[in-house]
Amino acid sequence: MEEKTVQEWKQHVLPALETKISEFKLVGYEDVTEEMIWRCLEETVWKGNPKKRLHEIVKDIFHLQPNTYMNFVTMEAMQKDDDDLMASIQAVMDHKPEESKK
Repeated sequence: MEEKTVQEWKQHVLPALETKISEFKLVGYEDVTEEMIWRCLEETVWKGNPKKRLHEIVKDIFHLQPNTYMNFVTMEAMQKDDDDLMASIQAVMDHKPEESKK
């Protein structure tokens, strides 16, 4: 069977991603999206864009556990909060009040 990068297989595995979304929604994860599942797999399971066979990609999708997904989403949210905090700090630092006139 042919090997392709995981990104090249993405269009072929959309039904598996949709099934995983339905599964996660059944257990209460209402905000799950195809893109978030894909990014979770890229960053936690595949670690980039390796070459795999189609059946390996589908297996990885179906074996993705809710706790792995939630850990990923939590880390994404924390990273976003850190980025927002750093941007706020930078904005304050860039907007220094004029020094007191002597």
